Amino acid sequence: MKFKANGVRLQYNESRKVEIVINTDENVHIEDLKEIIAKGKELNVEIKQFRRKRSMDSNAYMWVLLSKMADVLKTTKDELYLRILSRYGVFTHVVVKENVVERVKSEWKTVRELGKVIINGQEGVQMQCFFGSHDYNSKEMSVLIEGIVSECKELGIETISNRELEIMKNAWGR
Repeated sequence: MKFKANGVRLQYNESRKVEIVINTDENVHIEDLKEIIAKGKELNVEIKQFRRKRSMDSNAYMWVLLSKMADVLKTTKDELYLRILSRYGVFTHVVVKENVVERVKSEWKTVRELGKVIINGQEGVQMQCFFGSHDYNSKEMSVLIEGIVSECKELGIETISNRELEIMKNAWGR
């Protein structure tokens, strides 16, 4: 269940346990959640800042710019996309056993091997794994497009004006 909250506060019940009270304007049906708890099970809860999903316009604009850059750089837009992700994209670090390095590479959009590490006496390979932009929120997509726009300008490729870019970012809910 996901919903947008517009207020949160703490209170204590009779047993002196903390209760989190969340305010929302949305119609939230919690009967299924109550049923799970009644069966003695626990819920996994995550609360984080709301961000609008990026618009498809931002995705389309990214691919237009990558196509223009690919023409100038004599490469494909897909190859360029992977390089751009490694410069401006969202990533995580993982440590894996050496025998699964290639498998991990095949599961991620782009990966950098950072070298061997020893953790708790076990040897592994540290990797920087980049997520594909299809999962980006508006802020992450904004950073990616700002990087692409910057590189386009360095290559002399025409982009939308800074004002138009700001209007687009505001539409993304940045």
